Amino acid sequence: MTTAPRRTRVVAIWIVLLALVGVIVAIQMKDRAALHEEERVARAGMSRDRMMIAVPVEQLGVIEIAHAGVVHRFERDAAGLWFYHGVHAKTQGTHGHQADPAVAARIDKAFAGLGRARMEREFPFDPKAQDYGLTMPQTLLLVYPLGQTQPLAQFAFGDLAPDGYSRYVLRLGAANVFTVANYQLDNLLDLVKAVNLPATSGASGTTAGDAPEAQVR
Repeated sequence: MTTAPRRTRVVAIWIVLLALVGVIVAIQMKDRAALHEEERVARAGMSRDRMMIAVPVEQLGVIEIAHAGVVHRFERDAAGLWFYHGVHAKTQGTHGHQADPAVAARIDKAFAGLGRARMEREFPFDPKAQDYGLTMPQTLLLVYPLGQTQPLAQFAFGDLAPDGYSRYVLRLGAANVFTVANYQLDNLLDLVKAVNLPATSGASGTTAGDAPEAQVR
């Protein structure tokens, strides 16, 4: 008489355990499916069609910011760390630079933000009708792929848009002007100021005075 109820309890326990295992497996499968979907969406989101810079920042080796007639040059060292180089006269020949980890992190953070800059509004550029401050821009940005001496792209920053939050930008040679968030330009100019602070006190081998006037190449 006692065997049947005991057997029933054992069967019930196994049923519960199997049900729990089924629930766990279902949850894991759902989590994996969600993860795969997130990865798929992330891969789809990697399209840089609306990004200001067509390639990820990790693929850039040099970035130049020309502001108010002075070029500020940033490069990666052999380890991939950013450092402030400035622009030196060709007669100076080759010379070494060592990246400061703290400065490298500051530069990397600024350029990571730049790499996320998205084009907002876009419309045909007709300087005869409206130049948006792009005929004689105060700031130019040149980006170079790793190991390349020719820039991938050159951008001119124009006037602040009427909304007060966007900045007109022209990729040199393009037919359209677009806007980006104004803080992107603010971040670049803040970076230039930050890396030049030690230069004025002689803590760096490169000063703003080493840089020639900006030229579009």
